[in-house]
Amino acid sequence: MSAGDAQLFEDTFTVTDYDQSKYDRVARITGTSTDNQTELKLDINIELFPCHVGETLQVVLATSLSLDGNRDGDGSDAAEGKGWRDVRNAGGPGGEESTLADMYDYVCHGKIYKFEDGSDGQTM
Repeated sequence: MSAGDAQLFEDTFTVTDYDQSKYDRVARITGTSTDNQTELKLDINIELFPCHVGETLQVVLATSLSLDGNRDGDGSDAAEGKGWRDVRNAGGPGGEESTLADMYDYVCHGKIYKFEDGSDGQTM
């Protein structure tokens, strides 16, 4: 499996709304894809990654941060589950194995809690 196989979704979004009313260091941003077919809502840490309405962001959803495309912790042993820091430090002496995260300025690692499928079955 290649890194491309691990990427489920990739698009560029323009930030259309910015709401920091609930938390001090977190904002919920809303963005629209360049083809106007996808809307994204994402909570971001604005101290680590400040952004503003009108900025464009490239977003990738992937099953793994490993460049070889292997899923993080897809083995049968529960101890095999690795977080993004574990994947990064799995390299040879001194760690520092390259990951998909190295290609981006801001990385979220975890679960997607809500998404909606489009009526055509091609969009989410």
